[in-house]
Amino acid sequence: MKAARLAMAAALTGALALSGCASKGGGGSGGVSGPDTGTSVKAFDINLQPRERVKDGGTLRWGINEFPSQWNRNHVDGNLAVAAQVSNALLPSAFISNENAEVRVNPDYVAQAEVTSTDPKQVITYTLNPKARWSDGEPVTWADYAAQWKALNGRDNAYRIVSATGYQDIEKVAKGKDDYEVVVTFSRPFGEWKSLFGPLLPRSTNANPQQFNNAWLNRIPVTAGPFRFKGFDQTAKTITLVRDDKWWGDRAKLDQIIYRASEQDSLIGAFGNGELDITDIGPSAPDYARAKATKDAQVRQAAGPDFRHLTFNGSTGPLKDPAVRQAIQLGINRQAIAQSDLQGLDWPSTLLNNHFFMNTQEGYQDNAGVLGVYNPEKAKQLLDAAGWRLSGAVRQKDGKPLSLRFVVPTGVQLSKSEGELVQSMLAQIGVQLTLQAVPSDDFFTKYVIPGNFDMTPFSYIGTPFPLSSSYGVYVDSPDGGKTWNANFGRSGSPEIDQAMSRAAQSLDPAAVRADTNAADALIWKEVNVLPLYQRPQNVAVARSLANVGARGFYDLRYEDIGFTG
Repeated sequence: MKAARLAMAAALTGALALSGCASKGGGGSGGVSGPDTGTSVKAFDINLQPRERVKDGGTLRWGINEFPSQWNRNHVDGNLAVAAQVSNALLPSAFISNENAEVRVNPDYVAQAEVTSTDPKQVITYTLNPKARWSDGEPVTWADYAAQWKALNGRDNAYRIVSATGYQDIEKVAKGKDDYEVVVTFSRPFGEWKSLFGPLLPRSTNANPQQFNNAWLNRIPVTAGPFRFKGFDQTAKTITLVRDDKWWGDRAKLDQIIYRASEQDSLIGAFGNGELDITDIGPSAPDYARAKATKDAQVRQAAGPDFRHLTFNGSTGPLKDPAVRQAIQLGINRQAIAQSDLQGLDWPSTLLNNHFFMNTQEGYQDNAGVLGVYNPEKAKQLLDAAGWRLSGAVRQKDGKPLSLRFVVPTGVQLSKSEGELVQSMLAQIGVQLTLQAVPSDDFFTKYVIPGNFDMTPFSYIGTPFPLSSSYGVYVDSPDGGKTWNANFGRSGSPEIDQAMSRAAQSLDPAAVRADTNAADALIWKEVNVLPLYQRPQNVAVARSLANVGARGFYDLRYEDIGFTG
């Protein structure tokens, strides 16, 4: 968001999120330093401990701020950070990342994956771990990979996918020497091929659009991880996972994980009262201070591949005009919002001026230009030129006021505060902004994803793959505006698509970065997403909790999570 999470984007509101944009990370576990922050921050902070120091048994009580209904993370409604927090304990992924965004095969599922040909076509051969089994007893085979490709390649619009990125470039997925060898042939090069097949779903739920869209609706039908799904409690809003004794990898340390969903404002209270062991507190200074003051607890903080932003809906109303979107962007003082959001968090309030790369990452450059600078006088000029003339305090055109809706989730004070700041700023240029608070559980599925808003704030949560993470967020509608998938801003252009496609097809890292930045410069003019700042991951945890917290790019090993004391 993402999503993402969205291409692979996943998103967050305050601490709500979609899986989202990221890139090759910078720095090691000792810390990373942004080019214009001068501040060293950790790449990850999870109290990393060897398995022998983690106790066997116990229940982890994990606070989350949304109770998803769609658990297929490849479905546009399921591309949520919360869904990933749960299903990463349950589902296969071909690759895993360390804290530096260095990616390797996930040996629990894949023994080897390599490029076996580039001429005449790019071919990747995967050797699967034959021990891997789905919870229904079926082995994980090449057929699961083939079914996922067919579901996600974008050729059948009945599959409501997050993004076809990468999968659309595959010509075929075939069986190799046996069921545990997968041969993937690309019709055109795809540099970020390691971003594919994670999470991998079983062929049974990818078999047709009906299964893809509905099999994971209020259900988690099949798993293949160190934990298995036990059940939902819709009244208590809890999700319970238990150790899967049929798991072929390292035995999970915890007996069970109970996720408890509540609005963000109440989660920190539950944590402070000892009712939760872990919860993401987002960039909230009051929650940060309260968590730090909680007995036997700490806040783990890292430079996440995450960024806070405002999304503009370019498909309807006054924002359908790019000039109006540019004017609104110029009328927003991003630095004031960043300072307000981040005050008291021990985090630099450095503006983010790129849609793909974080400040702390290789490839980052400022492409915002004049459109990234707060300039209310220029904003007024653009609105005048677009026909929106002042009539009292609010501009009008053809007898209609320039009035916009700023949709926020209830219980997220950060989003409300951002809305109030933007409301005040836009009033100065003659734009009326109305804040609309909606239930957190409905925020993405009933408002953001279907385009039921004018402006809205949330966070995108990234991956080690900048293009794959973000392609779907910015790609133009393939059918003239009927289908937008993960592009919640509902605006784009052929030029942006071409630049992203050039980057995706290149195997030269320097060329990839150059084309990605070319796409970024065009997105600043399009005004789809307005980046604010690289978001700190602030996670409140019980002090004795090991191998979990602010993970940055690091992929958690759920089987190693547990308590040390």
